[in-house]
Amino acid sequence: QVQLVESGGGLVQVGGSLRLSCAASGSIFSINVMGWYRQTQGKQRRELVAAITSVGNTNYADSVKGRFDISRDDAKNMVYLQMNSLKREDTAVYYCNAIGGTTYHWGQGTQVTVSS
Repeated sequence: QVQLVESGGGLVQVGGSLRLSCAASGSIFSINVMGWYRQTQGKQRRELVAAITSVGNTNYADSVKGRFDISRDDAKNMVYLQMNSLKREDTAVYYCNAIGGTTYHWGQGTQVTVSS
């Protein structure tokens, strides 16, 4: 089993920045991909924001390209999401995700609210 704990969410103004952190523990040897998803109020599905593989390949949603940056520190079992030039539409609960084989693991989520 993999445990994921997010931190770093909060309230920020439009144009501001936030850095989300995710600490992984447990059976982390099984993890191939780590990433961030978000879910906005009223929507049932979580959308992929960014992902990073074990060799450092990254993938971003079109809506965040050029503004967000995902990184990982394997020595610390951490993954980060640097969010810049935040927009109101970035408001959501952000979830850390880890994929091991065909198993998806999730954190509890952290709220990000962008206000004008």
